[in-house]
Amino acid sequence: MKIAIVTGKDEGPTKLNAFDNALSDAGIGDVNLIKVSSMLAGNAEIVDLPALKPGAMVNCVLSEITSDVFGEEITAAVAVAIGEGLGCVVETTGRDKNPDELEGEARQMVEYMMDKRGEKIKNLIVESSTATVRKTASVVASVVYVTDDIIYD
Repeated sequence: MKIAIVTGKDEGPTKLNAFDNALSDAGIGDVNLIKVSSMLAGNAEIVDLPALKPGAMVNCVLSEITSDVFGEEITAAVAVAIGEGLGCVVETTGRDKNPDELEGEARQMVEYMMDKRGEKIKNLIVESSTATVRKTASVVASVVYVTDDIIYD
């Protein structure tokens, strides 16, 4: 199993446009995202996001938050823990919350999930995106499940 971890942020004239722009900034704006739960196969491989076929149906774990409150700081984060037998992903968001603290919470949640399953963590990655709202902003962090059928040739 291959996964890519991506983040993005942007503004737009509406909440929907800001979200769409943030997805595009993350490299996943031209595909159909299918939100899945938080499990990975063991020994999942983290890769760079390849070019995706426009309109492809793409499985992902998605963390996203959008705001139109001027000056508000918004953060979206994902944490990935990979073991030999399986892996887990968590997503979280925050408003006016220290991004480092939010990443720490994500780390703790994914460590708990792995511990609860008796799985030793071999690799743990936390990625986040933060923006301060000027008009209408959105941030995203996502784990994209990369399969051959979604890659643009």
